[in-house]
Amino acid sequence: MKDFSSLEKKLGIKFKNKDLLTQAFIHRSYLNENPDFYLFHNERLEFLGDAVLELVVTRYLFENYPKKQEGMMTNWRAALVNSKMLSKIAKRLGFNDFLLLSQGEEKETGKARQFILANTFESFIGALYLDQGYDACDGFIRQHLIKTLPEIIKKGLFKDAKSSFQEQAQEKVAVTPSYKVLKEWGPDHNKNFVVGVFLKEKLIAEGIGSSKQEAEEKAAKKALETKGW
Repeated sequence: MKDFSSLEKKLGIKFKNKDLLTQAFIHRSYLNENPDFYLFHNERLEFLGDAVLELVVTRYLFENYPKKQEGMMTNWRAALVNSKMLSKIAKRLGFNDFLLLSQGEEKETGKARQFILANTFESFIGALYLDQGYDACDGFIRQHLIKTLPEIIKKGLFKDAKSSFQEQAQEKVAVTPSYKVLKEWGPDHNKNFVVGVFLKEKLIAEGIGSSKQEAEEKAAKKALETKGW
C-alpha cells in the first residue's frame, strides 16, 4: 500500500478522511486484481471533480477577465482543463508514484497513462471537495493549474490546430485551407476517416480519426509541422 502521508506533506494538505485521498488514486483495473480491496475505484470522484474544476476555472475567468467574450474564455478554459494539461500538472505533483493500478496498467505509458493521470487529477479534486469544501479546491486549482494561464495566452496554446493553420495560411500564403475526406471505413457506430488538408489543389497533410472533426484536427496539426509554422 502506498504511503499517502508523503503526498499530503508535499502538497501541504492534510485530509481529514484518509480513505477519500486513497480512493482518488484507485484505477478500475486495480480492483480487477484486488477484488477484496475495501475501497471503490475513483470514477465517481472523477465525475464530481470534473464539475468542481470547471466551476473554479469558469468563475476565475469570469471574475478576472470582465471584458473577454464567452468564446475566448471557453477556449482558455478548454486549454486549462484538457487531459494533456491536467496530466502534466498531475505528473509535476508526483501523482504517478501513488496510482493504484493493475500490473498491466502499470506498464502502460504514453497516451494511456496521460488519461489515467488527468482523470486522477479530477478525482483528487473531487476528494478534496468532499473533505474540505470549495475554497480548498479553489486555492489548490489556482496554485497549480490556473497559474499556467498567462503562458497559455502568450503562446496561443488555447487555439486548436485548425484555427492556427488557417491563421498562418491566410497570413503567409493568402490561402484558406480546405479539408476533404480521402477515405472512410468501418460500420456506422465505429467509423474511421482519413482527411486531407489542402492549400488550393496541393495536399499538405493527412489525419486519421474516428470522426471527421478529429481527422481534420490531426491533419491540421501535421500540416503545421510540415510547413514549419
